[in-house]
Amino acid sequence: IGSQRHGNAGCDLPAAVDIQPACLGLYCGRTVLSVNGSVETYGDCGVCPRGQRTDDNKICRECMGSPDRYDWLYLGFMAMLPLVLHWFFIEWYSGKKSSSALLQHITALFECSVAAIVTLLVSDPVGSLHIRSCKVKKLSDWYTMLYNPSPDYITTVHCTHEAVYPLYTIVFIYYAFCLVLMMLLRPLLVKKIACGLGKSDRFKSIYAALYFFPILTVLQAVGGGLLYYAFPYIILVLSLVTLAVYMSASEVESFKDLLVRKKRLVVLFSHWLLHAYGIISISKLDKLEQDLPLLALVPAPALFYLLTAKYTEPSRILSEGGNGH
Repeated sequence: IGSQRHGNAGCDLPAAVDIQPACLGLYCGRTVLSVNGSVETYGDCGVCPRGQRTDDNKICRECMGSPDRYDWLYLGFMAMLPLVLHWFFIEWYSGKKSSSALLQHITALFECSVAAIVTLLVSDPVGSLHIRSCKVKKLSDWYTMLYNPSPDYITTVHCTHEAVYPLYTIVFIYYAFCLVLMMLLRPLLVKKIACGLGKSDRFKSIYAALYFFPILTVLQAVGGGLLYYAFPYIILVLSLVTLAVYMSASEVESFKDLLVRKKRLVVLFSHWLLHAYGIISISKLDKLEQDLPLLALVPAPALFYLLTAKYTEPSRILSEGGNGH
């Protein structure tokens, strides 16, 4: 049975008369069936339609806001994950003799960029690069399926919906477009230009993507809310670790070693961009006069590594240890 909220009918009546029973559950709400002037007719308590979430009065309302800066940074992080993995596996399987790595890198960047633009265009409002969204209030907003109420401890009222619309599902849509574009473009490109690789090796970077896309999908499905709050720190930690591993594997011990190959400088600048992205995500640049100077810390890990690498070389440590005895 629908219920109504009426305006004033007399001096002795309250401003609003609510004759509906209590709507249980943290995310259960009543949809607005019709609006006649100041009178709204509500449906039964249940799940809100997609693109809506409950307000303080347990009424399902349209998500009419826009993503804030932190939301866009989160979406940017989720968009970067497949691109970085593409680049890593392309470099890993290209080999030193292959001259096709650069074109594959550019193709991967093109695929992810087009997928991101198309994802924004098909999102509501359709045809615009802007999207409407609901504000993320707390971690539980990402996991509404865990808060379905059971009034009689037997029957469960299912109120699972996307309370963080569209931050949860838009990532899946983006990954789907990335996968489709990769399958359309990359095999033809690799078949034509990957002459430096054997027939069994030239498609390995594509096979790797067929593995990591399902992994990224599960990661978003299970840990989307955790990633939303932790991604700035994940970026900083991973970029620091991968930079140290790369420099160690490449035997970079001085500034001169960096200048020997342009590829090393490209990798270094890429890590610096990731450092800057992580710092911006943490600070959100709310106060520019305080947050912008933090970007001066971006080169600090690389400089520290270069200044201390000669003192931590394993062969030197072993030789000095042997001389000590």
